[in-house]
Amino acid sequence: MALASSLQKTASKLVSKFGGTVAVVTVSAGAYNTSTGAITETTTTLTIKGVLDGISTREVSGLVQAIDKRLTVAAVDLTAVPTTADRVTISGIVHQIITVEKIEQDNQVIIYTFTLRA
Repeated sequence: MALASSLQKTASKLVSKFGGTVAVVTVSAGAYNTSTGAITETTTTLTIKGVLDGISTREVSGLVQAIDKRLTVAAVDLTAVPTTADRVTISGIVHQIITVEKIEQDNQVIIYTFTLRA
């Protein structure tokens, strides 16, 4: 547990130092409107730091495209576990989360890496 806690703090410091400001928008499904047939969304926006990278050509697959981006954030900076239903806003551009990967130590998430598509 002590190692995981130390790694989480270190990850947060490094991402804060080398990352840029991003907004992670957590989306929760709301109520179903029977008259319109739509489901309302409830969103919560959290501004944190993240390190943005491009996708290398060897990472391109059926799911990941060459135009996608990779965003790394510290897990302790998030208030909820991210999912592909959530979105990320970077410099005013809204990105869809295509994949969510995590790096763990002792069952504690240290960092999340998102594959993003604008």
